[in-house]
Amino acid sequence: MSETARTTIDQSEVDRFSAMAAEWWDPTGKFRPLHKFNPVRLAYIRDKVAEHFGRDPKGLQPLKGLRLLDIGCGGGLLSEPMARMGADVLGADASEKNIGIAKTHAAGSGVAVDYRAVTAEALAEAGESFDIVLNMEVVEHVADVDFFMTTCAHMVRPGGLMFVATINRTMKAAALAIFAAENVLRWLPRGTHQYEKLVRPEELEKPLSASGLEVTERTGVFFNPLANQWNLSKDMDVNYMLVAKRPL
Repeated sequence: MSETARTTIDQSEVDRFSAMAAEWWDPTGKFRPLHKFNPVRLAYIRDKVAEHFGRDPKGLQPLKGLRLLDIGCGGGLLSEPMARMGADVLGADASEKNIGIAKTHAAGSGVAVDYRAVTAEALAEAGESFDIVLNMEVVEHVADVDFFMTTCAHMVRPGGLMFVATINRTMKAAALAIFAAENVLRWLPRGTHQYEKLVRPEELEKPLSASGLEVTERTGVFFNPLANQWNLSKDMDVNYMLVAKRPL
């Protein structure tokens, strides 16, 4: 298959999330887990960006002057907070419905985000580049993980960062993130995740390394039912995040 014919899009996944698009900003709806997950991932991104770029993480706009891509942005749950922190945000998603919801919500919130219904490969082909690429809860839904990671990596500027968050392909993840989350706790609609599409950390690190990025941070994320919140952890068997940088 030629490079130009390759695609990162799994149309069945786009259709699945498009069908739920109206619920993106409902904290009690189908995207409730992402609303719960948002505080820990927002703090992690802010702190790592501030550390890397020499910013004050407690400042009003620690991301000011940085261009950021939120790939697979959905309804904009990450894009809007990033813009509030001062970043120049491009929110990209393959679903026109998701982008429509994101645009409407941003307009109502008075937040400036450049939302586009576009693929990663189209952005890369257009020569787009960014100081920060957010690749959060997306890789387990794409058609070609290697191609997707390589494409996103090519858009990271020298000295820039990429953040990746996903679910590990382990039996523990199958039990907790799929069976329990979808069938017992009903946090997610059944079929949201398929075990065979989950991605191990080394399967992300290989294309990142081949694209000239260096993975500098790895962390697990777990849900604490007693505190009713997500926390960082050393355990990467289920949910995890990676940070990679492109050397200057």
